Amino acid sequence: MTSYSPVPEKKHSRIQLRNRKRIIDAALEVFSQHGYRGATLDQIAEQAGLSKPNILYYFDGKEAIHVTLLNKLMETWLDPLAKMDPDGDPLDEILGYMHRKMQMSRKFPRESRLFANEILQGAPRMGPHLESGLKPLFEEKVALIQSWMDDGKLAASDPRHLIFSIWATTQHYADFEAQVSVLTKGDKAVFPGAEAYLDTLFRKVLEP
Repeated sequence: MTSYSPVPEKKHSRIQLRNRKRIIDAALEVFSQHGYRGATLDQIAEQAGLSKPNILYYFDGKEAIHVTLLNKLMETWLDPLAKMDPDGDPLDEILGYMHRKMQMSRKFPRESRLFANEILQGAPRMGPHLESGLKPLFEEKVALIQSWMDDGKLAASDPRHLIFSIWATTQHYADFEAQVSVLTKGDKAVFPGAEAYLDTLFRKVLEP
């Protein structure tokens, strides 16, 4: 199994770029529905409206497409946490992070499920990047939040579990979208309502 690692892309013509995008978009749909193991090149080709040999002209196989998607996903996934400002108001910064994660679940549910499926499989392709990319950023923000707590700017708690809780509560709306839709009867106001609820919840936990 090939590990996750960024691979520099060659220059492509406009048609090649368009076809690569069609393949990536199709693969995102297929992987988010079926997971890596359940997805096939035939499904991706059908979704993209291209032949299987055409798919293989642009990518070596299913794993190469999956790794490309993960490469594109990780920068987007880390950005909301990276934006937490050490010089900002502590409560506003953490609540802002929660709101950014909620917006990601609203705008990128397929990407969220792709990430979740990879983690559920033990991160076989993303593991190295979790160590080199996510872990240092996570530890940096844990230390920042702990310093805010030590200074009495936030109520004391475990910053690690605080971040885990934000992930769990916000990504639920993307990863379990089908369940949420059934239980809320497709309520279009579910995301604003969820954001307001979580804002109140975390505010009560964090206010000193």
